[in-house]
Amino acid sequence: MRSTEVVIIGAGAAGLMCALTAAGRGRKVMLLDHANKAGKKILMSGGGRCNFTNMYTEPGNFLSQNEHFCKSALARYTQWDFIGLVAKHGVPYHEKKLGQLFCDNKSSDILGLLLDECDQVGVSLHLDTSIQHIEKMESGYLLQTTLDQITCESLVIATGGLSIPTLGATGFGYQVAKQFGHDLLPTRAGLVPFTITDQLKELCTELSGTSVDCLVSCNDQSFRENILFTHRGLSGPAILQISSFWESGDTVQINLMPDHDVPDWLQQQQAERPNSELKTLLGEIFTKKMANLLADNWFVSKPMKQYTHAELADIAEKLASWKVVPAGTEGYRTAEVTLGGVDTREVSSKTMESLKSPGLYFIGEVLDVTGHLGGFNFQWAWASGYAAAQFV
Repeated sequence: MRSTEVVIIGAGAAGLMCALTAAGRGRKVMLLDHANKAGKKILMSGGGRCNFTNMYTEPGNFLSQNEHFCKSALARYTQWDFIGLVAKHGVPYHEKKLGQLFCDNKSSDILGLLLDECDQVGVSLHLDTSIQHIEKMESGYLLQTTLDQITCESLVIATGGLSIPTLGATGFGYQVAKQFGHDLLPTRAGLVPFTITDQLKELCTELSGTSVDCLVSCNDQSFRENILFTHRGLSGPAILQISSFWESGDTVQINLMPDHDVPDWLQQQQAERPNSELKTLLGEIFTKKMANLLADNWFVSKPMKQYTHAELADIAEKLASWKVVPAGTEGYRTAEVTLGGVDTREVSSKTMESLKSPGLYFIGEVLDVTGHLGGFNFQWAWASGYAAAQFV
């Protein structure tokens, strides 16, 4: 039997931040993970460069059924606090775009600094450790694990969501929440590519690897970034962003020419270049291959002077408001995050402590808080981990 003050289950971003902060306050902390390596999702994130925060983080960048929940934690541990920690360790980084901060070198720089901080304050890290059973005692919790029986005063669940099961994601945190009387909001894959199975599939396959700057809209939300055609459908930053707001059966609208007033542009081309073919003109905006495919699939390409006003209006509608009904998403296999989870109305926004079972805390992705693409989910991990660490 081992005894400690704080047990944190899950050595990902939130768990590591909570561990180093709590131990820094002088608490005796054990950090347990069933994987053979800490921070696997940190290592693969951002294409191996780790988009560790966003300079423009604010509550509006997060989705939750309880929209005010994230405000307190985000205000107490900001993006600038984490940037300060990165600077303290001399990790070189850069802004890629839209406030997204990435390591110059590798994601392992971020994982390394978190593990260094944990070492310095005496966090006891145990990998390859599974939890078989948890029970509430008069004060604290008793855990049956493959390591030993462990008792603790505070138990923190930092096990993440269901996304990318190949990295070890499981529904363990949701099971613990249920065991101690918490409601779970339905979970689904977020920040995930769309699959297309109708007649559009051929177009997507032909254009696989082509990237275009677009404005993508669905359910009163819009994102302006690139979309990427794939063999399975549509991906790219704008598609991943809108996927978190999409429900099965919804239509997604894509403006392929967001920098142009498309009807005006077409009329102008007709007036100024009446003998040019439509696909030639589109080839100046898109790749030649894409221009030809769009012209062949959607319109009859002919010299501009031959189009009627109605035909031009139809072309404008297709280019400025291409309507796509995805068959579905690629699911948790490739999703960056899990939407839904532990209902935050049953968790303190100040302490992250369960309102149902004293001494039990939930942080990070297991909660119903999901950030936009661009470093926001890491910032939620840092902020929620830090918030809980002040009280465990």
